[in-house]
Amino acid sequence: MDEEQDQWIRVPVGDGAARWATRVRCRRVLFVVHNVTSATRLLDVLPLFDDDLGVQLLATCTGSSAFRSGVADLLADTGLPVLPWEQALATPVDLAISASFGGELGSIQGPLIVLSHGIGYTKRLAAPSADADADAAVRPRSEPPPVFGLAPDWLLADGVPLADALVLSHPEQLDRLAAACPEALPSAVLAGDPCFDRMLAARPYRDRFRRALGVGRGQRLVLLNSTWSPRSLLGDGDGDGERAGGAGGDDTLPALLPRLASELPADEYRVAAVLHPNIWHGHGPGQIRAWLDRARRAGLALIDPLEDWRQALLAADVVIGDHGSVTYYAAALGIPVLLGAAPLNSLDPDAPIADFIRTTPGLDARAPLRGQVDALIESHVPQPGPMRFTSSVPGEAAVRLRRAFYGLMAAPEPPGPALLLPLPLPDPEPTLRTAPLYVLTRVLAGPEVVVTRYADPAREPAGAGDTHLAVHEDTRDPGQLGLADVVFRYGAAGDPRFGPPGRWAAEVLDRHPHCALAAYVTGPSSCVVRPREGALLRLTSGAEADADPAVYASAVHAWLAAGRTLAALVEDGLTVRTGPTGHHVMVTAEADGPTTDGTRQCPSPTPADRSTARASGADAPRAGRRSPRPGS
Repeated sequence: MDEEQDQWIRVPVGDGAARWATRVRCRRVLFVVHNVTSATRLLDVLPLFDDDLGVQLLATCTGSSAFRSGVADLLADTGLPVLPWEQALATPVDLAISASFGGELGSIQGPLIVLSHGIGYTKRLAAPSADADADAAVRPRSEPPPVFGLAPDWLLADGVPLADALVLSHPEQLDRLAAACPEALPSAVLAGDPCFDRMLAARPYRDRFRRALGVGRGQRLVLLNSTWSPRSLLGDGDGDGERAGGAGGDDTLPALLPRLASELPADEYRVAAVLHPNIWHGHGPGQIRAWLDRARRAGLALIDPLEDWRQALLAADVVIGDHGSVTYYAAALGIPVLLGAAPLNSLDPDAPIADFIRTTPGLDARAPLRGQVDALIESHVPQPGPMRFTSSVPGEAAVRLRRAFYGLMAAPEPPGPALLLPLPLPDPEPTLRTAPLYVLTRVLAGPEVVVTRYADPAREPAGAGDTHLAVHEDTRDPGQLGLADVVFRYGAAGDPRFGPPGRWAAEVLDRHPHCALAAYVTGPSSCVVRPREGALLRLTSGAEADADPAVYASAVHAWLAAGRTLAALVEDGLTVRTGPTGHHVMVTAEADGPTTDGTRQCPSPTPADRSTARASGADAPRAGRRSPRPGS
């Protein structure tokens, strides 16, 4: 015991704390963390104690969760004093706040309030028995596990409520509580959903979130969402194959990811994934990145499961999800949902989410994916149920929760309004694709080029037009560079590792004889390109254009390969069309510099040269180039 106590903190609580602390008469509020998932809800309500110099916040971890990874870092990031669990149990507090039922909560010395860390209490989970195997043995095989957070198994200790206050977000939960555990009814507090309130307050900033996540004008954001467990979207199934709505068999995601790349044009759709914290911290972030490496190289964005998932949800045009809370939050926000996995038997059949799962369309593995996504977006009519049942008092969670917290402490609330933190803008998440790009082009009059790119498609996409292969210089498969018609990279124009963009482009053309054009993307609206025959060019988009500049490089290659002149581009510019969106690009001749062998590439054309070139078409590369099907 003495060895354990050596790890106990001494300030602001502990033996002799009054000697060392600066404020010694504060009420103590203890945040009880079970795992990273439950901690996210506690972080939502942490600001409700801001500006109260009469409260000392503390944190602890029960150590009872199977998902312990990530908790220590999260608690360190809060900057709060962290008590070892044994010290937390030995320390009297004025209020303890938990967002789970794990650990010896009944041994805490002070009033306890429990919040839900999802959309209310909806899932069945084995009871928190000291001997789970014995508990399962006495429960009849035909009887399902209890509903987490609503059954006596979770709510009662020696026949009385474990918590002094149980926070519910809607009266329908009160009805289910009355049916499942009437003894706990006196502890119920209707206080809404702080997580949902933060999303509702952030809805006006949807466009900012989309720009931060790299969603361009005219693009649709497809968000994949998976809760944890073998029967989730990412799970590999438990063998019985049950899925709601014809959503497919077990192990859905490995079959879905290559279809996303093969069927959704890269410049018309942005794909991102929100994975439950228990997936990240159960299997390890490195393992998640390894499992999804090919999809990430094709452009999949992995969203931070703690900070940015709500912003991604608000930015989404459609969610492909499962039976988890995030999918239900999406529906509550009015976002179209397709179910990729949705086991009904893990849900309380009387919970609103069960009705949502029964009535929401499932992903059809046999039908074209793009058609399903587009049809759902265009015909979507939000269901009223999810919005109504997520919170009966939208916008009021901060007020109601602070009132409950201070009421349990028998303390006056601070004089200012009760406010939650606004959702921050995510760090910019530009789309970086290093997988080979299968590019389909059609050259129109104008000058105008239609470009459709597919990142690492599993099969050759259908469509009329000429094709070429565009490959990032950092591709994981260097053999693709020898097949590429266009080689490109991203970087600062002054990066000394690559030298000036013109020199880098000349080196690329020397190194890869098959390559017809090299493109160095210098920023979000510009790139420098060098055709094999012709001048060094700078492509700059107008203020309204927001496509990947590598698209412009592919358009220039297609233009020249079709026998059109470079001079026409310099004179008139180019319109690059990705799906329904047009991007006007200015084309200017760049001053050329010496290459690595001391020679100089061909100089920029003079007006007379342009006139001659326009008449002869001499600056056009070989026309009709077609590439082999790209690999990975």
